[in-house]
Amino acid sequence: MTSTSVLDDLRKSQILELLEQGKRVDGRALDEPREIRIETNAIPKANGSARVFLGDTEVVCGVKIQPDRPFPDTGDKGLFICTAELLPLSHPTVETGPPQPHVIELARVVDRGIRESHMVDVSQLVIEKDKSVIGVFADNVVVDYDGNLFDACSYASVAALLTSKTPKWNWIDDSPTLVEGEDTPLPITTIPVSVTMGKIGNHIIVDPNGDEWESMDARITITTDGDGNICALQKGGFDGFTQDEINQCGEISVRVGAKIREKLKQAQTAGQ
Repeated sequence: MTSTSVLDDLRKSQILELLEQGKRVDGRALDEPREIRIETNAIPKANGSARVFLGDTEVVCGVKIQPDRPFPDTGDKGLFICTAELLPLSHPTVETGPPQPHVIELARVVDRGIRESHMVDVSQLVIEKDKSVIGVFADNVVVDYDGNLFDACSYASVAALLTSKTPKWNWIDDSPTLVEGEDTPLPITTIPVSVTMGKIGNHIIVDPNGDEWESMDARITITTDGDGNICALQKGGFDGFTQDEINQCGEISVRVGAKIREKLKQAQTAGQ
């Protein structure tokens, strides 16, 4: 998804020409994300799950919740880990094998946005301090790729977490013991929303589709919490952003993020 060709150069020239006129290849405004569809409870056997369609990009996230050992320096907190995987059928360039650097970055950006927002109160996920805690694992699988996996995976993870149920374990005979029939919602404190913006020439666009993604000079992903505070930021690409552009992206992330957060709340209500 990073190789270039004559066709890529022609595509970028066309995209730039349209942007100079304030237009995009798919007719959206520069600060308009693609249509978002969220389906919760997509995987019946998971503790929580969601399928997200961001335009033609499709991601499925399943949440697994289980007892685990705490990290040595955080015995009073549970675990939260986010992963990502691209299926070979998602794009012609995707192959089987070890995860590529861009997939590792994808998982880390999604993980950081959710973790730094403190969406899941991991202090409430302790079975026995320093011995056993509850681990929450959000695993994203990309089924169809058409740009901007950062936001698609983030929305899928958040929607899956919002509708997850965590079992209860008691510490008995020096091991965690499952208490049947006492599943409860995860301790959620906020709803983080990531907004990814691409820079093509001197133009900033929200939620680049596949063609725009391949034409970007730089990108930035900004995650805000429910109060509109920026809690995570990741920049990528070979070009940079001016201070004014960073400020502009911050304002866009708050404004656009608030609208997407309402969609996530609706998905949460529908999935309960």
